[in-house]
Amino acid sequence: MDSDTDAFRPALERMGLVRPGDALVLEPLTGGVSSDIFHARWTGGEACVKRALPKLKVKADWQAPVERNRWEVEWMRVAGAVVPEGVPKVLGEDREGGFFAMAFLDPADHPVWKTQLRDGLIDPAVAREVGRRLARIHAATAGDDSVAERFATDHIFFPIRLEPYLSATAQAHPDLAGQLLALVEVTGRTKRALVHGDVSPKNILVGPNGPVFLDAECAWYGDPAFDLAFCLNHLMLKCLWRPQWWARYLDSFSALCGTYLTRVNWEPREVLEARVARLLAGLFLARVDGKSPVEYITDDAQRDQVRRVARQLLLAPVDTLTHVSQTWSQELLRTAGSVG
Repeated sequence: MDSDTDAFRPALERMGLVRPGDALVLEPLTGGVSSDIFHARWTGGEACVKRALPKLKVKADWQAPVERNRWEVEWMRVAGAVVPEGVPKVLGEDREGGFFAMAFLDPADHPVWKTQLRDGLIDPAVAREVGRRLARIHAATAGDDSVAERFATDHIFFPIRLEPYLSATAQAHPDLAGQLLALVEVTGRTKRALVHGDVSPKNILVGPNGPVFLDAECAWYGDPAFDLAFCLNHLMLKCLWRPQWWARYLDSFSALCGTYLTRVNWEPREVLEARVARLLAGLFLARVDGKSPVEYITDDAQRDQVRRVARQLLLAPVDTLTHVSQTWSQELLRTAGSVG
């Protein structure tokens, strides 16, 4: 092992998974920007092991507290009690060192949803089940004071979610700063349920028993609208990644939000939907002009498409997700001759 990985062995020993003298193989896993992640194999066992990084692997200077691993583990325990089939099993935790280990799920039968979407495997049934499981976790934790106390993580959620996405985008678009900073304020003060914070197709595996959620480093007791908006945002952006399938991505958008919204029982459905629709506009713009732009939108014309629609929705907010989807569809149809 090199100097970058030699801390993993003592961490696995402290967790009681690896014994001194056991052969240990560490294979790096790709895809994350906020952690070092390895597939660890030793005599009689294997695990996926994570260590949070203080500076994320992005171009911008994006710092985040390494203690967030603690709340990722806690989210997995709480959510796993609600949807056992939707969360990997936690195998061990080294809180002091900032490591934890979870069951390794073989990519052969747990492909990444983002990869499927990229390759044209766009199944609305997967989106529906993502919405169903997300709503179950939100509903089970809504109004739970003990969960709220356990996940009082504003000090993590703000610097790793609200600031790099919305506040940074407000600096890039001063004329929209009022709208974007209002989203920060509304989202930050809304305390309803346990939020995952990074419900992205890259963090969802499509297993034999349905979708499995990973990477809850931003776990927070706050506004469930953030989780729904964050995931729907990716389905909208995929329309530019593979423009030949944009209508199918938006079918999955409708399947996910429709399934989720029918299960909202902790507050008026239309109130939550309006927050999602407005937050979605800000997050949409953030993925081209915030600190974490999506890597597959590299064409200026496509960035301008996102900016046009996001600006329209920020300046004239709408209350339904159908309206958001239709606005984006109209833009995609209008520019169909130049997209792709």
